[in-house]
Amino acid sequence: MTSGTTDVTPMLIGGERRTASDGGVIDAINPATGRLITRFPAGTAADVDDAVAAARAAFPAWSHAEPGERAAALNALADAVDAHAHELALLDVTDNGSPIREMGKDAAVASAQLRYFAGLVLQLRGTTVPSGPGQLNYSLRQPYGVVGRIIPFNHPLMFAASKIAAPLAAGNTVVVKPSEHTSLSALRLADLIGETLPPGVVNIVTGHGKVAGDALVAHPDVRRLAFIGAAETGRAIIGRAAEVNVKHVTLELGGKNPLVVFPDADLDQAVDGALRGMNFTWQGQSCGSTSRVLVHASVHDEFVDRLTARVAALRSGPPEDPASDTGAIVNSLQMDKVQRYIRIGQEGGARLAVGGERLVQGVFGDGLFLRPAVFTGVDPGSRLAQEEIFGPVMATMPFRDYDDALAIANGIRYGLTASVFTSDLGLAHRFAAEVEAGYVWVNEVSRHVPGTAFGGFKDSGLGREEDIAELESYTQTKSVHVRYDG
Repeated sequence: MTSGTTDVTPMLIGGERRTASDGGVIDAINPATGRLITRFPAGTAADVDDAVAAARAAFPAWSHAEPGERAAALNALADAVDAHAHELALLDVTDNGSPIREMGKDAAVASAQLRYFAGLVLQLRGTTVPSGPGQLNYSLRQPYGVVGRIIPFNHPLMFAASKIAAPLAAGNTVVVKPSEHTSLSALRLADLIGETLPPGVVNIVTGHGKVAGDALVAHPDVRRLAFIGAAETGRAIIGRAAEVNVKHVTLELGGKNPLVVFPDADLDQAVDGALRGMNFTWQGQSCGSTSRVLVHASVHDEFVDRLTARVAALRSGPPEDPASDTGAIVNSLQMDKVQRYIRIGQEGGARLAVGGERLVQGVFGDGLFLRPAVFTGVDPGSRLAQEEIFGPVMATMPFRDYDDALAIANGIRYGLTASVFTSDLGLAHRFAAEVEAGYVWVNEVSRHVPGTAFGGFKDSGLGREEDIAELESYTQTKSVHVRYDG
């Protein structure tokens, strides 16, 4: 991988490193310093065409490889990610602004997911159905061909590596389009892919979503698409894909996730959960962040006092410093959006209990640093409570009873995750059954258990990932009926 302010870090197409067909580039800016890191290609529709063609050419050999061969290749890539984990994490720190201790965890998750799906290759099984003497009916699971994967800016390396695992294990080839805001770790991953996988099996095309992303979505030879990102973009992708042909599209979209604290909860545990669940450590830039905290009126004030004290104690600092609790917002557009919502909250009558100010003195300089913010007295129907901010802004609000809590939790268009804190397991199970969310934690937050499905209800997405359902989603089922009695 090349580096330096005058170099262009190339894409991976058909096993070759290439710049954009028209020479276009995108600046990679360190959000913690405002300085140029390097440049990378602004891929064009022609580049996407070449990547899809390379993936199509590689598909027959890859799809017909023994399952164990595909598993071995995925495990080899996982070994390479582990061997370069610190380097990859530092790239994300520089490119994304999140603290090193979090980006290091991302590298570990990436390799673990590669190994998980490598271990599932023999589980892609068909069925046989009794159909009478002299007849046999069975099914086959077969890969789609070329898969398009579009990934977001918040976990660059983790998504670039882990989200190719299931399609590859199923026998597909892949074209990855990383976020134009954080492409550097995916481009370093391309070096490792070149060492472990046949040419064309994985192609990485960087560029703007409206150009390279659109070309991938609209490509007639890409019949399987998966996207992680904003709900508005997900809806646009479905519509754009449908203009071309019938594609299988899965979406892991946004969230405005509730964390509900009942009066019998362990408040220390619940406060800790609210702090961790909001993902302040990567500036709240996570679709799973518990950005709405619903607290029973009888314990609301005490809870908020404890929570704001914990948030005020978070240490903002350079993301490469292991002592930093929070780093930088990913780019100036996102910083402007977060600051706009802080103003919306204040103008809407909510009280800013802590944080919300931009940090510009000393080590912060020209970086995009913002103190984590907690609002109280938030109207459940307000924009602050209804719209995904994707930043370090938490909205707290009281509730009266179970029905009130459930109505507030469900009274939103999103349904990705939810957390509930209570000592009453009967109440917890009832809430888990009735809340409209795809992943529910009881007295816990954020933990993804390996082999369990992750995905959302309502506008939070379509499909499930991180389990065998994801692997199966990259296959088509074919039924075969045989008469053999003459």
